[in-house]
Amino acid sequence: MPRSNIEVGTIYIEDMEIGLSRSISKTMGDAEIQMFAQVSEDYNPLHMDDDAANASVFKGRIAHGMLTSSLLSAIIGEQLPGHGAIYLSQSMKFLAPVRPGDHVTATVTVAEIFPEKNRVLLDCTCTVGDKMVLKGEALVLALSRND
Repeated sequence: MPRSNIEVGTIYIEDMEIGLSRSISKTMGDAEIQMFAQVSEDYNPLHMDDDAANASVFKGRIAHGMLTSSLLSAIIGEQLPGHGAIYLSQSMKFLAPVRPGDHVTATVTVAEIFPEKNRVLLDCTCTVGDKMVLKGEALVLALSRND
C-alpha cells in the first residue's frame, strides 16, 4: 500500500509536551475525491458534478470536508500520538472550501496532557496556503510506557 513520506511510530504520553506538533500535506485531486466518494458513499454533486457545483454558492466543485479532515486522522494514527492511539472525540469547524487541486497541510498540536488518564487534547488545523480551511480539537487516548 503506498504511503506518504511521513515519519511514523508512537510518541508515548510521557514523551509529550505542550506545543509538540506534527503535520502532513496532500494535494486533494480528482482521484482522491473520487476514491473518497466510493469509500464514503457520498456522491453529493458539489463534489462530483461540475455543472451542479458551478451553479452552487461555491461556484465550482469542492472536496469533501471529511476528506480534508481525514488528514488529521492520519497524523493521530501515524505520528502524534501515533500507533496505538485511539480517538475519543473530534470537533471541527469548516472555514473555507477545499477545491480539487488544492494542497492541504494538516497540523496537530498538543494543547493539554492528562497523564492520569493517558489522554491528550490536540489542536487540529488544516490550511491551503496561508488560509485556514478547518480548525478543531481532538481528545485522544495515548499509549503510556507504564501500560
